[in-house]
Amino acid sequence: MNNETEAVDAVEAVIRQTVAAWNAGDADAYGACFTADATYVTWVGTRYQGRDEIVRSHAALFRSFLRGTNLADEIVAVRFIGPDAAIVSSNGDVVKGGKRPEDAKLMKAQTYTIVREADGAWRIASFHNTKRKALMERISFKFAPETAPAAA
Repeated sequence: MNNETEAVDAVEAVIRQTVAAWNAGDADAYGACFTADATYVTWVGTRYQGRDEIVRSHAALFRSFLRGTNLADEIVAVRFIGPDAAIVSSNGDVVKGGKRPEDAKLMKAQTYTIVREADGAWRIASFHNTKRKALMERISFKFAPETAPAAA
């Protein structure tokens, strides 16, 4: 196995760890996937700064609005911007009501910046989550086709 393959595996493992922690409702394990100074932006635009704030807010969310939910996350691309940093694009969503994550319609576009820290562990330094507006995309692509991404 080469170094790049190992790095991709390690980066993807961080995403799997966040999913497992979320699905367990474990805010501490979820927060452990982030750097101490991580930036976290939710789909509604709330910005959290630092692991402590991510843990605190998710503990409250897992006790209330997000209780019993599952996280679905499908990695679209991993791009290294150096030996110790990668940008991960994914599609994801929160699954409620006993639905299976693999059956979820993934309506959120997510961007992670994942870094290898001094201890050798890969962690999320930045996360941004945006809810897709499929109707607005279709309208834009219809009236200005050049706005559609090549992969669309």
